[in-house]
Amino acid sequence: MLRKRLMGLFVLSLVLLSCGNRESKDNRDKTLDSADRKTAIAATERKNILFFGTSLTAGYGLDPTEAYPALIQNRIDSLQMPYKVINGGLSGETSAGGKGRIDWLLKQRVDIFVLELGANDGLRGLPVSQTFKNLQAIIDRVKAKYPDTKMVLAGMQVPPNMGAKYATDFKNMFPDLAKKNQMALIPFLLDKVGGVPTLNQADGIHPTAEGDKILAENVWVVLKDLL
Repeated sequence: MLRKRLMGLFVLSLVLLSCGNRESKDNRDKTLDSADRKTAIAATERKNILFFGTSLTAGYGLDPTEAYPALIQNRIDSLQMPYKVINGGLSGETSAGGKGRIDWLLKQRVDIFVLELGANDGLRGLPVSQTFKNLQAIIDRVKAKYPDTKMVLAGMQVPPNMGAKYATDFKNMFPDLAKKNQMALIPFLLDKVGGVPTLNQADGIHPTAEGDKILAENVWVVLKDLL
């Protein structure tokens, strides 16, 4: 009799243990499912910031993690903001080249568009009117594809040896474009960096890693109000 009672208790214990394990597993599965759902929702809600530009944006001569778009991503991540930075910089890119390349990059959703082009046009002495038209064409394509995109224009300048009138017309092109298209304007991307030997690489054109930290700050001052 005692043996049967003990055997019954043993079987009951196994049943209860099995139920407990199933319940625990079910709870773990629910927790995992919940985490997966949250991850999926976060990925869906995350917005894209496209930096479209030249070697300055690409981070020429630097590790990709040192380029100013990557530094902007670090700042965004530290603030736990739902944005993904896409670096669309290309060394040697002109406004005409950008016009031919923009459609490919617009295949992915763009919520904030930062346009950094024109510097190579200026260094080549290309007509300002031509650069203006190319940049306007790029802006128009972004607006046509994503009408709600917030847009930022990075202003640039050329050395005075390009001629006083050319330098002035080139500099004024950026605020004129920004005003026409109601874009936020970074007055001069290379502010506090351009012409400073210690903040530029040996070519005197491309910023060092320290220089790109300043570029990131110049961008952030304007970009943060759009996030």
